[in-house]
Amino acid sequence: MGYNQKITKEIEDLTAKCLSNLSINQALYKEYDVQRGLRNLQGEGVRAGLTRISEITSFKKVNGEKIPCDGELRYQGIDIHEITDGFLNEKRFGFEEVAYLMLFGSLPNEAQLKAFRTLLGEQRTLPKNFTRDVIMKAPSKDMMNTLSRSVLTLYAYDTRADDTSLANVLRQCINLIATFPMMCVYGYHAYNHYIRDKSMYIHRPSNELSTAENILMMLREDRKYTNLEARVLDLAMVLHMEHGGGNNSTFTTHVVTSSGTDTYSAIAAALGSLKGPKHGGANIKVVEMFKDMKKNIHDINDEEEIKAYLLKLLRKEAFDKSGLIYGMGHAVYSLSDPRANIFKQYVQQLAHAKHRDNDFKLYSAVERLAPEVIGTERHIYKGVSANIDFYSGFVYGMLDLPTELYTPIFACSRIVGWSAHRIEELINTDKIIRPAYMAVKEHEEYIEMKDRK
Repeated sequence: MGYNQKITKEIEDLTAKCLSNLSINQALYKEYDVQRGLRNLQGEGVRAGLTRISEITSFKKVNGEKIPCDGELRYQGIDIHEITDGFLNEKRFGFEEVAYLMLFGSLPNEAQLKAFRTLLGEQRTLPKNFTRDVIMKAPSKDMMNTLSRSVLTLYAYDTRADDTSLANVLRQCINLIATFPMMCVYGYHAYNHYIRDKSMYIHRPSNELSTAENILMMLREDRKYTNLEARVLDLAMVLHMEHGGGNNSTFTTHVVTSSGTDTYSAIAAALGSLKGPKHGGANIKVVEMFKDMKKNIHDINDEEEIKAYLLKLLRKEAFDKSGLIYGMGHAVYSLSDPRANIFKQYVQQLAHAKHRDNDFKLYSAVERLAPEVIGTERHIYKGVSANIDFYSGFVYGMLDLPTELYTPIFACSRIVGWSAHRIEELINTDKIIRPAYMAVKEHEEYIEMKDRK
């Protein structure tokens, strides 16, 4: 579907009218103390709600003064380092265990975890002919749009779709957590076959495998994967599962849930938010940036050459000329992102197994040198560190995940957090979220049609 030349010209004229009549004087934001993006001048988020689900800490108060500190992340009050150390040291897959923690507020014992894994396994099924009639019939090059459409279509198959009772919403959320990987992978296979003209194969998920194992098994033609591959993907999914109620997609979940709408509409709205490159697509930008970097750096052992390239990025002279070093810095964290710190050691293991040691060496060098370059060039000394997106795209590439699935795999993780926040919103408030906007358009008189110019 496209525009003919006449329509395109009309749209261009109307676009100019939008710019002329809808632009707001930027000085008014400061004059009326409007906190754009719900963030104050110090970049801190405006407190819009309360949550038990997760907590992010980026500073400590010492004698009343805010001092930046190494980032901390807690799921249901438990430090993320302790959670990941727990299942990694005991060689368990963590996604299902941490999903239980998120949804029900406490860690499961062995019997509870076994029962929950069984429940998720039983839910790994789509309605009859859904894959053929919904996913295969209208393939899209954008997997997030495919996933959103699939989620919204599930509404039609649910006889209790509009029932917002806690038990029913929990049933719907558990089903979505279980089926998201299927809808993502099958959507990619449909795109790969019908749009890219590649071979088609559909593997059914196994009730016996973990979520991470099922993703790799369903995605690969030979169904094979290594234990290290599955465990690194599992860790990535745990680290991406939740990040406070204020991130854009989770806040969207709260806002839409507060209207009283159904679960499928609320989750589709969150998917629309996550699709945005400022939110879920950041790791793709990191991968693309490193591809450009390797083309322009002759010796990855030459730190001065790396620094020179990073400086060009900041000065909008390299890559996409955005002035950004993707994967460096975070809206909340300053000194460090705990997720990136946990992830890095396993990234190194996977890189060694995949014979990508030189690539890991370059990533490590950029992680170490970028804060220095940014601090000098931008005069930012509060601390800039690598975030989780810095390494996640690199990992997904080593796992042979297609870039089209990077953000959908993120969604397969974050659906747990969205579900927990939807349930929390339903339990704790019946108020619709409605922030105030100040009108700054001057009053005008109505003009009769015959007098309009």
